[in-house]
Amino acid sequence: MDEADFIPLSALQHYAFCPRQCALIHLEQVWAENAHTVEGRILHETAHSGESRMRDGLRQVTDLPLRSQALGVSGRADVVEFHREGSGWRPYPVEYKKGAPKGHAGADAVQLCAQAICLEEMLGLCLSEGAVYYGEAHRRRLVALDAGLRDKTAATARAVHELLASGQTPPPRKQPHCQSCSLMQICMPELVAAPHRAAQYLHSLWHEP
Repeated sequence: MDEADFIPLSALQHYAFCPRQCALIHLEQVWAENAHTVEGRILHETAHSGESRMRDGLRQVTDLPLRSQALGVSGRADVVEFHREGSGWRPYPVEYKKGAPKGHAGADAVQLCAQAICLEEMLGLCLSEGAVYYGEAHRRRLVALDAGLRDKTAATARAVHELLASGQTPPPRKQPHCQSCSLMQICMPELVAAPHRAAQYLHSLWHEP
């Protein structure tokens, strides 16, 4: 696959959380801030300092560029820890999230697994585990990079490629986790009946006489 056709690594998490959210962000270029996204952005800005440092006998690298030809994705890792192993170092990806592990934890695991697959391709090794750090709980959730999660991650990557290639935004489906989505006020049922796509609809509202 040509690297120009790669999709953002973050799109996998968006799709696993909600395909419509993924389309609104990556097709419609729609975004909105709320308390959750602001706090999450601050947490990621802290994690993405671009530094490499030693801590507790391991090396931490932030904002590490990643890519995977197999998944057709590219992006950056929040934090990759390198643990001493013999004469070398073994990577351990850590994804940072603002909240607590709830219904979207599966989507977070997919994003982490995609990062691990990128590291495996780039470094020629196999990883068995990573972690998602949740800022609200101030703790890590360990994630086993098993066959089931890898299959789900690969299937999600294929689905995102197909979604973005189609250019079609899925209709809304109200779900419990919609309450935590910053796009909730934009992603309304009346947008489906409107003749315009979401971005065009918002543009028409903004320019109402």
